[in-house]
Amino acid sequence: MFRPPSASSPFDHPRADVVLRSSDNMDFRVFKLFLSLASPFFEALFNLPQPSDENTGNIVEMIDGLPVVPVLEDSGTLDILLRFCYPRTLTPIPPLDHFKNAFNVLEAAKKYSLDEVEKAICEALFNPKILEVDSLRCFAVARRARLRDQTIMAAKYSLREPLIPEWFEEIELVTAADLLALLTYHQKCGSALQQLHVSFSWIEQHYQNQNAVLWILGKATGRGCNCPRAKVAKLFDNQPTLWWEEFMDATFQALKDKPCAHTIHEMIEKTIQEIRRRSCQSCSSNIASVMCEFADLFAKKVEELVSEVELPLRLSGEVGYQFYVSKVGSAETS
Repeated sequence: MFRPPSASSPFDHPRADVVLRSSDNMDFRVFKLFLSLASPFFEALFNLPQPSDENTGNIVEMIDGLPVVPVLEDSGTLDILLRFCYPRTLTPIPPLDHFKNAFNVLEAAKKYSLDEVEKAICEALFNPKILEVDSLRCFAVARRARLRDQTIMAAKYSLREPLIPEWFEEIELVTAADLLALLTYHQKCGSALQQLHVSFSWIEQHYQNQNAVLWILGKATGRGCNCPRAKVAKLFDNQPTLWWEEFMDATFQALKDKPCAHTIHEMIEKTIQEIRRRSCQSCSSNIASVMCEFADLFAKKVEELVSEVELPLRLSGEVGYQFYVSKVGSAETS
């Protein structure tokens, strides 16, 4: 008679009082107490009268005198889920190094009412360190798991990625409608930021007078430098330097593809290095400090405008497939 293999420690304890069998036939010998404390679902399940031949006509499989409870999760998912339920003295929190694994565990946590497990996974997965690198993967997992706040957060961080991203494995977790909503949001953010290019009044309102932006006007040393002047741009009715105009033009072009504060800081750093290579002492004398201050202003305006753009999410399971729209929060993406 075939006997499924047993899971590894601590799910092979000889004093366990129930066996959970995964969908791929692996037995996990676990303690009802740990699972009952972690989940009201398991608490209710284990309090039910055990079925028998007399009252159901079904044969209940037993192993070593323990009832076997089949579950739909595979062994990999079940192993991670149970480790979250067990005391830390018996097993450490498992690493979630694969996004599909994280999604499967999230689904199981929601199914079994493991609220603390769901919270722990969200904290481990949806944090700035991971979002900055894998925002699209996080979006796919959050959207598929119907995690509203995490979906919005991941969408905001995804603005660091190009408008048309490269293929990623977890894209299969989302629908075409979800992906279209994300791309539409991305494009609208890029378009919204272009108003800052049409008029530099936001710069004038912040600095108040031209004496505060002499470095932009090529007069940082008190007199005009020999750098070429802008062809179109005007600031306080003066022509700024050509390099500053070109910096602004290039930055707004980049913002169409990556409409976020992070883009500002990348472009600022490139410009600082370029100006330092020039021979103009007036422009390069304190370029790092003034440009970094300007970057903070620029990034703040970008964040304000992006926060006003709505993310359209199409939710299934509603009459007429109504559209749900939520304003994106102020998660820091710079």
